[in-house]
Amino acid sequence: MSTANLLRLIFLAAIWGGSFLFMRIAAPVLGAPVLIEYRVLFAALFLAVMALVLKKPLALRQHWKHYLILGLVNSALPFLLFAFAARTLSVSLMAVLNASTPLWGTLIAAVWSRHPITPKVAIGLLLGACGVALLVGFDHVTSKPGAGIAIVAVLCASFMYGVASNYTRSAASAKGVEPFANAHGSMWASVLLVLPVVPFFPAPATPTIGVMGAVIALGVLCSGVAYLIYFRLIQDVGPSSALTVTFLSPLFGILWGVLFVDETIHWYTVAGAGIVVVGTALVTGFRPNFGALRKARA
Repeated sequence: MSTANLLRLIFLAAIWGGSFLFMRIAAPVLGAPVLIEYRVLFAALFLAVMALVLKKPLALRQHWKHYLILGLVNSALPFLLFAFAARTLSVSLMAVLNASTPLWGTLIAAVWSRHPITPKVAIGLLLGACGVALLVGFDHVTSKPGAGIAIVAVLCASFMYGVASNYTRSAASAKGVEPFANAHGSMWASVLLVLPVVPFFPAPATPTIGVMGAVIALGVLCSGVAYLIYFRLIQDVGPSSALTVTFLSPLFGILWGVLFVDETIHWYTVAGAGIVVVGTALVTGFRPNFGALRKARA
């Protein structure tokens, strides 16, 4: 991985870790449906501009059903679940729980493709479950009213991401659609899917300039720009290396929570995050290439 791609990877992890901070700021004011409608709309508009600049066709007539499915499982539903949970849970807790996404993806793939789970993967899944249990068992946030439902919502959102990854890799309707078109088309589909829910759940309060800034950052930066960086990494270094962003995002989520909303780092936060990350590494087969690093230094 070149220095430029390493910086892209770190920047992407910082952005996606920051998405939980922005949701934590905006969700109590706007509510989940209004916040997510703003998020996907700003992301869709940004990606539409980029599609014009990059001359990337959407092929809407050919792939509209695929965009609707992907928009539902990869954006609309998980975004709504995260925004619902953000009203109660801390930034760091959401960021670490979201790191369980590859674990869910592996379980779904085992059922989807009917491939047996190896002992190494089984140990990784067990470690991931233990890390989540440690966080849920010790974090004081879990004692708040509604925290249990919020934790289930985050885990369901991560599960949906696992469904989406397996769908895009295996479904016939996903074949031949380039990554940028997936991002662009699914965002417009999410706009249409979330919109009917908005009138039933109006914003609880009037947003301030700071809240709207968080919303714009969530849509343009954490969805639009992040997708561009992620797909560039997949193109340059491959999906396996790009997946290492999963290990870094929780660290930035914890950092942003401490810096901007005065969250406190406890031993169980660090331990739970470490266990989840190690479990994810075992499940995904990630192995750091220290030999290549030594050659780069030389």
